[in-house]
Amino acid sequence: MKKILIPLIVISMIIFIFVAKNKQLPEKELINEAQLYSVLWHQTAAEYHALSYQAYNLATLRLNEDIARNQDHPKAVIVDVDETVLNNSAYNAREMLGLASYPQGFYDWIAEAEGSVIPGALEFLKYADDNGYEIFYITNRNIRGKEGTIRNLLKYDFPQADTVHVLCKEENNSKQNRREMVAENYEIVLLIGDNLIDFSEVFKNRPVAERFEMVEKFKTEFGKKFIMLPNSMHGEWLKALIDYDRSQSDEIKLKKMLNYLRTE
Repeated sequence: MKKILIPLIVISMIIFIFVAKNKQLPEKELINEAQLYSVLWHQTAAEYHALSYQAYNLATLRLNEDIARNQDHPKAVIVDVDETVLNNSAYNAREMLGLASYPQGFYDWIAEAEGSVIPGALEFLKYADDNGYEIFYITNRNIRGKEGTIRNLLKYDFPQADTVHVLCKEENNSKQNRREMVAENYEIVLLIGDNLIDFSEVFKNRPVAERFEMVEKFKTEFGKKFIMLPNSMHGEWLKALIDYDRSQSDEIKLKKMLNYLRTE
């Protein structure tokens, strides 16, 4: 009887501990579980690759239409960097596993120059370069990441990846400021990014409902001048859920995010 009783007691204790732990599952663990799905989608889903190719195939069609117009004046293509030409999901995996934290961990990652190529990006940009388009990489990586960003781009032979064409964030200048700087000398034919603010400042710091309203307002530009890539890991869409305040506790952030869940 004792031989049977002891294992039963041990099993009961294990079950009790497991149940107690899961009843009080920390908010951080719930958030990390959500991040796990996002990172794995970027790293393992063939659908993600297909969507990226689709975006750049569409960009090529639009570029060909512009080439056919045969207009003789300087033209440019603007691309974002993160999750538009370079895949940083390995960094996001590190952050999720507690091996790195933003911002220092991200800038350490940039210095490693280990981001991989987003499917379709390199072929498209080489094609644009071959056809005489100026290419500008406008990123909100700040200036300390510029050298690492250029090294990462040159590692894969991205065209025009130099100090003139890689435009990082300096102090409080927005992407709009840098787009306007490009527009002074070039007609901007295409804007390519994974985030609405890669296209226009009108999307910046908008609450969720207003972001939808602005997309409706500019809907004819998507697929025409604006080419959108998927990104489920980070971006303004996620910041909007937490009112653009990363300093809040995980408990508050999770509560705000759950408020947006719909069950009907």
